[in-house]
Amino acid sequence: MRTRLAVLAAAIATAAVAATVSTSVTYSKDIAPILQRNCQGCHRPGEAAPMSLLTYQEARPWAKAIREAVLVKRMPPWFADPHFGKWSNDVSMPQAEVDTLVAWADGGAREGNPKDLPPPRKFVDGWNIGLPDAVIEMPQEFRVAASGTIEYQYVVIPTGFTGDKWVRMAEIRPGNRAVVHHVIGFIREPGSTWMKDAKPGEPFVPRRRYDDPQRGREANREANPEGSRPAPERSNERGAGSMLVGFAPGMQPQVLPAGHAILVKAGSDLVFQMHYTANGKPGLDRTKIGLIFAKEPVTRRVLIAPATNNKFVIPPGAGNHQVDSEITIQSSASLIALMPHMHLRGKDFEYRLVRPAAAPEVMLRVPKYNFNWQLFYYFDKPLELTKGTKIECTAHFDNSPNNPDNPDPASEVKWGDQSWEEMMIGWFSVAFDPSMKPEDLFQRERRPAARPSSD
Repeated sequence: MRTRLAVLAAAIATAAVAATVSTSVTYSKDIAPILQRNCQGCHRPGEAAPMSLLTYQEARPWAKAIREAVLVKRMPPWFADPHFGKWSNDVSMPQAEVDTLVAWADGGAREGNPKDLPPPRKFVDGWNIGLPDAVIEMPQEFRVAASGTIEYQYVVIPTGFTGDKWVRMAEIRPGNRAVVHHVIGFIREPGSTWMKDAKPGEPFVPRRRYDDPQRGREANREANPEGSRPAPERSNERGAGSMLVGFAPGMQPQVLPAGHAILVKAGSDLVFQMHYTANGKPGLDRTKIGLIFAKEPVTRRVLIAPATNNKFVIPPGAGNHQVDSEITIQSSASLIALMPHMHLRGKDFEYRLVRPAAAPEVMLRVPKYNFNWQLFYYFDKPLELTKGTKIECTAHFDNSPNNPDNPDPASEVKWGDQSWEEMMIGWFSVAFDPSMKPEDLFQRERRPAARPSSD
């Protein structure tokens, strides 16, 4: 009997302490700092989040929703399996902060004393990277139809750079988020013949190389440089440019470590790959890219490259269809970031590093891929790569009726531009000596032709 009374008393005391903690937690003292660190980058006017959380008056109506989102780890968005890799941009929330947000909501979401508020975060209006050194903008608005399929639009814009520029930070700002699904900014170097028929500043749809529309979408590498080759600058072909920066649901701006930068050569153009999606209302868009140049000496040049498989066929109803890709590094480099990319049927994604004569090593595992959050994962410490190291990728796709996002479980699915088609790209960022040619990272050494014997 005494034991039962003791247990009951302990439970009552614990509940009383919890109640006291809940009512002692206030927005001004406890919650505002958490929202500043974790949420306000997106949850403010002009950004992707649906509501602002800059003030108590804005946050109070969402207290219960915030509680649920952090408990189920829907927010902040982070999908890396914690058993593999350490990441410098890990936004997963510490358990202590989750507990504080839950206690605040359970305790009535009290405001507290406004004198306890921390100084507000300062943002540059319209930019997350700060005030850009250069802004490259579409010269005219693009009219997006209210309905129908809109082919990828490409806009070639001369940078006007008279000298080489090293870009450390870059950010894409859509003019109309309601109709812009994604944007990729490519660098077209002087002398390239890629998009040679495009007029500067005017939206352009490249010709299909194949008569069959389905095969055309799958195989037309001119219209879709993402899948053109294992790496954008792999060969001496004057084809698709290399990626500078991207925008997609949930993707954050490109911010490289100190001493790292992407080279934009003098006289280069930027090519905007625009994926518009009709939403029932006509719209206008005028997208721009902001650039911040390196202020310190650049010791490592960065290249964003894809390990791609564009030859897959996902059968109707398949719930766990596997697709693999790989690429071999042919010179010394450092691996600094990874970014898996699939569409609505994407289920999970894994990157492995295979060093010469060594067993595969899992670098990143995303067990629950979310098409609405296209994230780059930046290593806490770069991984050093030697010649012959392979980057392997494995993705699984759910084309079954059990996938609530599946556009059509009865269809056979191949590579294609549109969201109801699929892609399998293991984007990765490598850093290397600036004196090295990018193509040397992926192109095998050519053996000299055998000379005829003189005997």
